[in-house]
Amino acid sequence: MGFLYLFLLLASIGCMVLLDHRFRLFFFADARRAALVTGIGLAFFLLWDLGGIGLDIFYRGETPIMLGVVLAPHLPVEEVFFLAFLCYLTMVLFGLVSLVLRRAAHRQDVNR
Repeated sequence: MGFLYLFLLLASIGCMVLLDHRFRLFFFADARRAALVTGIGLAFFLLWDLGGIGLDIFYRGETPIMLGVVLAPHLPVEEVFFLAFLCYLTMVLFGLVSLVLRRAAHRQDVNR
């Protein structure tokens, strides 16, 4: 049971990959740029977490669905995957909104 949270995070990332692949929203539109943006976002949020941990703002909660492996005090391994998912989700949503707006503008131009 200790792998459930990580499994669900990986499944969610997998769903984002399928959506990204289908509509070419982020990694499948420009893999190099996407890797750079995701890496910068992940580094930012990891530093944010480490800062919060250092200031005693963030603490690790114990649950039976987590592995129990920590990368640093109060930084479980699942946090890295959650932050990667958060960055990826944000960029896929941005790409999806951009796609919808482009298609709406194209339809408007065609109807003129």
